[in-house]
Amino acid sequence: MSYLVRLEAFEGPLDLLLHLINRMEIDIYDIPMAELSRQYIDHIHTMKVLELNEMSEYLVMAATLLAIKSKMLLPVHEEEAPDIEDYAEDGPDPRDELVERLIEYRRYKEAAATLKEYGEQRGRSFTRPPAEPAATGVVAALPDEGLNVHDMIAAFRKMMERKKLKAPLRTRVTRQEISIAETMENVVGRLGESGGKAMFSDLFETGERTELVVTFLSLLELMKQQRITVEQERNFDDLTVVLRKEVL
Repeated sequence: MSYLVRLEAFEGPLDLLLHLINRMEIDIYDIPMAELSRQYIDHIHTMKVLELNEMSEYLVMAATLLAIKSKMLLPVHEEEAPDIEDYAEDGPDPRDELVERLIEYRRYKEAAATLKEYGEQRGRSFTRPPAEPAATGVVAALPDEGLNVHDMIAAFRKMMERKKLKAPLRTRVTRQEISIAETMENVVGRLGESGGKAMFSDLFETGERTELVVTFLSLLELMKQQRITVEQERNFDDLTVVLRKEVL
């Protein structure tokens, strides 16, 4: 089965880095490169499983992170530990350029959010024709408030890791054609049977990669259509998928 995924909520590798920095609650001026690099690479590995397009720029950023991490491991003069003060004395901090890019990107993002808010206020007074639908692939745009695509992919990665641990030692590979529209209705039906809500990982029954990916894309499309919402009580908690009341 071949599929092409375009997620409108993705804005590039800097957007992903900012999301990870905010999620990890770390100081943007003192980034722990080892942990940030690990989480970033884990994230793009999951994106690769989902066969997201436009992966090249994410891979370039991954190489940049690894290069910075390598420089941080190089010994400095006088056999001192390579902390931020040493770099200030013996040379520039390898993270400086990345920090500047992130800060600049964050400014543009905040300005874009402000302009979007102004546009929405103005849009209440004037109507506009509907946007043209995407020609190919699955387009998934999540609501601005609450969880975003990065959170969903992180939850998908954790679920995939658990499925891998539970996978049988021997299995038979069979080809199946799976419809996203049919899977969406199956998800809605399961949510209805479980009282309108279910844990994110419980909606992924089998360990077949194609089925897992199609179920994930179905959830994104259901969110786009505002038929479900995804909630998280605390940071890093499991996600809960909730069927909207008007759908029940």
